[in-house]
Amino acid sequence: MSVLVTGGCGYIGSHTCVELLNRNYDVVIVDNLSNSKRSVVDKIEEITHKNVKFYEDDVCDKDALRKIFNENKIDMVIHFAGFKAVGESVLNPMKYYRNNLVSTICLCEVMKEYNCKNLVFSSSATVYGTPRRVPIKETAHLSTTNPYGTTKLFIERILTDLYKSDNEWNIVLLRYFNPIGAHESGLIGEDPNGIPNNLMPYIVKVATHELNELSVFGNDYNTKDGTGVRDYIHVVDLAIGHVKAIEKINKSKGLFIYNLGTGKGYSVLEVLNTFMKVNNVDVKYKIVGRRSGDVASCYANPEKALKGLGFKTTKNLEEMCRDAYNFAIKNK
Repeated sequence: MSVLVTGGCGYIGSHTCVELLNRNYDVVIVDNLSNSKRSVVDKIEEITHKNVKFYEDDVCDKDALRKIFNENKIDMVIHFAGFKAVGESVLNPMKYYRNNLVSTICLCEVMKEYNCKNLVFSSSATVYGTPRRVPIKETAHLSTTNPYGTTKLFIERILTDLYKSDNEWNIVLLRYFNPIGAHESGLIGEDPNGIPNNLMPYIVKVATHELNELSVFGNDYNTKDGTGVRDYIHVVDLAIGHVKAIEKINKSKGLFIYNLGTGKGYSVLEVLNTFMKVNNVDVKYKIVGRRSGDVASCYANPEKALKGLGFKTTKNLEEMCRDAYNFAIKNK
């Protein structure tokens, strides 16, 4: 079975390609390398000892997509490709709406032309906005606090309407919580361009002396230590969730929505202290004011994914911290 992975050179996409190849799926990657590197394809092949077909193209380019579908018998698509920096989306919303929405529409139109109607979409817990209660179920109220999150919510609605219009489509919407960590080989991991937006890559860059110190935004939340609490999931667990979604489509027809998280929240200081302990390093930090739009606590109710996908995370916070640092050291 052949799976097209859009954005397959990215952080989550690359780990998903590894898990697919390890389970004997044929993998085709399309990535414009706007926030990733071509060398990741070689590293995926080094880990799995299997070949990957790679196209350096933009998913907004329908002719490029048609070429891929003409040259390969694609059975399923996992759609990761898209801009993902929350802060940048606030500063440049049109860039995000244009790229993230248009790429998805182009992809679905070309998939329909080639009668490939099996799609797994990379959504996000950002569609829950400021949660009214935790843990968060898939039935929770949907709202967003930034343009990036809004593109994810819009795409979910586009795909839901697509399914309603044509029940031959099989679609799984996966709402991720906070992926961290890296492949245990240290060959692939999170390697953002510029200053990181997320906690773990920022901690790593301070630990490796690329940045001076970490800013902890707020220590007066109603949480165990006053810092924000999030659901951190190891990226390899997350990747396996996509394989489970492919398996779901193979045996069940319809549109499905699942949270992918651990169901447990960790505070910023818990993550920081665990990182320092397991890696035996110091990470300088300072407490600063809260960021606008941040919430005190956000973590998943993972029960639906367990029942519907047979998905359960296996890796703990210590492994997440150790693997993230291992990747950084090997790729510094």
